[in-house]
Amino acid sequence: MAAEGCEEMSGNGELEESSAMEATETPSPPPTEMEEMAVEMAVEMSEENGGGTVTPEVPEVVPVPDPSSFSVPPAVEDEEGELPVDFERLWKAAHDNPQDFTSWTDLLQYCEQESHITASRRALAAFLTRYPLCYGYWKKFADLERRAGYNDKAEEVCVQGLQAIPLSVDLWIHYINLLLGTLDMNLPESPKRIRSVFEDAVTAAGLDFHSDRLWDLYVEWEKEQGDMKAAAAVLDRVLKVPTQLYNSHYDKFKAHLNAHEPKEVLPPDEYEDLRASCRQSQKAERAEQAQEEEEERPPGEEEPATPEGNDTEELMQKIREQVLVRRDKVYQQNEGEVRKRWHFEDGIKRPYFHVKPLDRIQLRAWHSYLDWEVAQLTKDTKEPSPEPNQEAQEGSEVTALALAPAPAPAPAQEASEGDAVAHDDHRVRILFERCLIACALYEEFWTRYVQYLEPQSLDEARAVYKRACEIHLTHKHTIHMQWATFEERHGDLVEARRVLEALEKTLPGLAVVRLRRAGLERRAGRLDESEALLREAVAESKEKPSLHAFYSIKLARLLLKLGRNPGKARGVLQEALEISPDNGKLHMNLLELEVSGDPRPSAEAVQECVTRALAAPLSPRTKILFSQRGLQYAEDYSNSIQSVLSVYEEHQKLLKELGGKKRGAENGDSEDPEKFSKSEDGSAVAVPPQVPPTMPHVPITTPPPPMMGGDVSAQSGYGGYGSWYQQPQYGSYGYQNTWNYNQGYYPPS
Repeated sequence: MAAEGCEEMSGNGELEESSAMEATETPSPPPTEMEEMAVEMAVEMSEENGGGTVTPEVPEVVPVPDPSSFSVPPAVEDEEGELPVDFERLWKAAHDNPQDFTSWTDLLQYCEQESHITASRRALAAFLTRYPLCYGYWKKFADLERRAGYNDKAEEVCVQGLQAIPLSVDLWIHYINLLLGTLDMNLPESPKRIRSVFEDAVTAAGLDFHSDRLWDLYVEWEKEQGDMKAAAAVLDRVLKVPTQLYNSHYDKFKAHLNAHEPKEVLPPDEYEDLRASCRQSQKAERAEQAQEEEEERPPGEEEPATPEGNDTEELMQKIREQVLVRRDKVYQQNEGEVRKRWHFEDGIKRPYFHVKPLDRIQLRAWHSYLDWEVAQLTKDTKEPSPEPNQEAQEGSEVTALALAPAPAPAPAQEASEGDAVAHDDHRVRILFERCLIACALYEEFWTRYVQYLEPQSLDEARAVYKRACEIHLTHKHTIHMQWATFEERHGDLVEARRVLEALEKTLPGLAVVRLRRAGLERRAGRLDESEALLREAVAESKEKPSLHAFYSIKLARLLLKLGRNPGKARGVLQEALEISPDNGKLHMNLLELEVSGDPRPSAEAVQECVTRALAAPLSPRTKILFSQRGLQYAEDYSNSIQSVLSVYEEHQKLLKELGGKKRGAENGDSEDPEKFSKSEDGSAVAVPPQVPPTMPHVPITTPPPPMMGGDVSAQSGYGGYGSWYQQPQYGSYGYQNTWNYNQGYYPPS
């Protein structure tokens, strides 16, 4: 019987090998009285999943599974009655915080200790929906169903697990051994099904560097079926795959060849070709030997007869030698491929999934491995000539034939360049899939995989985004927004909308998501939808003044810049100021709105904004800046000198009233909370104090008024306030610097 890997389960569900392969035979479970109930539960499960009954047959597994294509079998009530005492408490703890892996493992461990099948089903189904890469728990789930007598359900669980993690060699072996223990091998269709599953397994996971146990199991099973040619064909295929135990496969091939007649293990074409060439060589040797013997034979003695029709043991040995000569070339090429990858494989210390973070060395190891594998593909594509890179190309051709299920052709027939490149692309994808098991919680690797796939297939790139965002990174907003950008870039606005809406439901209140949704609608030409999204955000954030002000500024700018409706924009900002009168950014954006209009009707509105800011609970420095801004506007656009002087006098009164506070503003008050850097869109971020910039030398055509000491009150002339424009801290508030205060009041000559 085929061997089954003996493994021990760790606390987190990963498997720890205790021995590579141990020969065991699992007997079929005896018939139970619960078969009718199993059928009813299967129908119930199908209806809950919204589909037909799942056939426990493994389809052709692809390296990139679609998360929507698998679902965990739902919990089914049985005769056990009530759930264990602490189940509800542990269940609630896990569901209240699904990101806490420890809560899940506590729940699973408790259910296992209680040996309660209903509780275990519920816990495992919920856990594997959240963490489908924990292959050890898929095995536990399958074993749970098998012990309960539900062999069909156990097969279903294995199929679901393999759709979620097709590169799991351990899970493939577990599934195969489950079939070997439950199928009636006397039926003619059973061996066909087992062989089909083996083929699916080596197609999905056979290129994994640690897939040796899977290949060995396949070879041993073929031997047990008495098909020595099929066993030799499998060994032929694995000889072309760079694996960790590559040399052991060559040793097994040689032992297999020596233990049987060549005709029993070789493909008919290859055997006849080798037999003919060896017989021809043998005839030539005998002819030469006969000529030598004839010269030494005594006269009159006849030449001894030689058997022509029968194959001698000597001929069989020659055929074996020629077979090994051909395989040795393949082995050497494969050894070269293994040698290239050994350093990278040795650097990977945790190839399985775990929620614990990987250290930087491990992350760099994966990046380096991916860099090298992609570079190999690029090199093979750009340099098809075998002269400079013959070794690499031959190795690619060798491994390209490894996945072919048919017996290997004569070695003289080489794979084409296109086949080699296609195989290398498959190997790159396999490495990405391996990486995304160990690094499933790292956005950078998902993004990198998408960037690799996007030039080749948008559907495959989309499937990777779907897997990342809907299963593994449900609470990482960056990759969700990258997915939305991907869909928008390729014209699928409906899907982009859906992705952002789903993300906002998962992470409600995240401003960057709402802004991205508004931006999507704006770019699509739906300004009304964009405005509605921002108005909704403004209405929902009234309990959070700073967030409310942020959204209000965004909405006001949309209405002003794109809607061409300054009245609505003004109303939004004024309403926001009623909630947050101490928000300097709101005052500033309202002032900017008024300043940007026609100067003649806007003069009164500008002064009203300044007056409102001066009456608000703002810092002294901010008030001085607003007063200065109003003074500058009056200087630039006022119709009479009287109005300018009036504003100037108010400004002087403010400076005198603030007194020492103004000094702090001039020197840079490090404790002023109003130090913000305002960007073009009106958002603001705190900035550290900056050293005032050195003023460039500017020729002055009109001499400045004399400075009588440092007190501003001593500057009694109208032109005295001009030196205030030289103060560098005016720009540090974050204005657009439209008036270039830092460049000096007087224009250059």
